[in-house]
Amino acid sequence: MTSVLKPGQTAPDFELSDQHGEPVRLSKFRGQTVVLYFYPKADTSGCTVQACGIRDHRADYDAAGAVVLGVSPDPVKSVAKFDEKYGLGFTLLADEDHAVAEAYGVWVEKSMYGRKYMGTERTTFVIGPDGVIGEVMRKVKPAEHDDMVLSALSSA
Repeated sequence: MTSVLKPGQTAPDFELSDQHGEPVRLSKFRGQTVVLYFYPKADTSGCTVQACGIRDHRADYDAAGAVVLGVSPDPVKSVAKFDEKYGLGFTLLADEDHAVAEAYGVWVEKSMYGRKYMGTERTTFVIGPDGVIGEVMRKVKPAEHDDMVLSALSSA
């Protein structure tokens, strides 16, 4: 099991398809602050609260000069539906083989109703314009996500 990346480490580059099926490469955002957040599953209650929070605070993220990228193990079709259903309007990425989640150390063993399974841990990385991780927020509560991230962005 890989350990989660830490502040001060360079964020691993990757390329994934977005909700429109277009390839998105992390390194293309060099020079900008990136909020890279991993969420377990599109259109579930917690993930919807988290994504709609970002949508509703879009002006705050823009004011902080931050680009938001949401990553889940869902296929492109599912993230496209999620974006459309809630009018999210930011980039959602499909990590179907969970290779990016593994590279960031957030593909972990989880447990629900006594059943163990592998899944994405809700984790957010704030990546500086130089590609270096500035902040890592693990096991984020969806309703508190924006306050935590925007606070980190304002103190960066």
